[in-house]
Amino acid sequence: MKVIGDVEIEGLEKLRSGKVREMFSFDDRILIVTTDRISAFDFILPSLIPFKGTVLNRISVFWFNYLKDIIGNHLIEADVRKFPKFLKKHKDILSNRSVIVKRVKIYPIECVVRGYITGSGWEEYKKSGMIGDLKLPQNLSKCERLPEVIFTPTTKEISGHDMALTINKAKKIFGAEVVNFLREKSIELYLKASEYAMRQGIIIADTKFEFGTIDEEVILADEVLTPDSSRFWPLEEYKTGREQKSFDKQYVRDYLLSTEWDRKSTPPELPPEVIKKTSKKYIDAYEKITGEKFKI
Repeated sequence: MKVIGDVEIEGLEKLRSGKVREMFSFDDRILIVTTDRISAFDFILPSLIPFKGTVLNRISVFWFNYLKDIIGNHLIEADVRKFPKFLKKHKDILSNRSVIVKRVKIYPIECVVRGYITGSGWEEYKKSGMIGDLKLPQNLSKCERLPEVIFTPTTKEISGHDMALTINKAKKIFGAEVVNFLREKSIELYLKASEYAMRQGIIIADTKFEFGTIDEEVILADEVLTPDSSRFWPLEEYKTGREQKSFDKQYVRDYLLSTEWDRKSTPPELPPEVIKKTSKKYIDAYEKITGEKFKI
């Protein structure tokens, strides 16, 4: 399988090129192709990670199917053999890393759900005892499980860093009814997924969901519970009060923090051993979550 960075498909309009995904428009549908690009600190890194796009795509498809009893989603087809004829000639690029989805009007809000206190939430808690407008119990330890799952939305920026939103501010922007619905569904999705993942030996510390509307119905969209949108920790090695080993791209962030890169200029190339280990972490996440051996 070749490593895929940029994608162009003859005859298709490219709607958007994100940090990892390429989106193409045809008829009333969208083709999403997940590349092997990796981003960190709001930069797309120059190095590609073998198998990353395939892993992300397959994990999202798994979760869309597993969680569809909670809320509908935008997935139409993930099997390239069932794609329209004009796309099949691109199967060397599209196989295992692409999906055809409904055209959805996305809410510009990232629905962040936290079951454990870590990352930016931990930094905010240390300063104020709160995350957003939610007051948390005193004396929580780093990476500790929260007494209850919390919803801490952010803005969804086209470029740059998403900005934290208080729930009250989100309600003023989107309306209380919408935000309450998104909160309820986000937590429900997280709870079902995290209970399943725990049985597979993975703690889902936090994640983010995206929702949109089609024919006035709210559905789940974008990617779901991947190592790019979530923090996955190995259950058997979990211990509060310290950083956790992970199946996500935190390993790459940690490597970059150990270099002299200033996080403002062009990022450096990743060393071969970091690329290889990162690829393995993504594959390990896939195998643990799905219970299946990763095959090309």
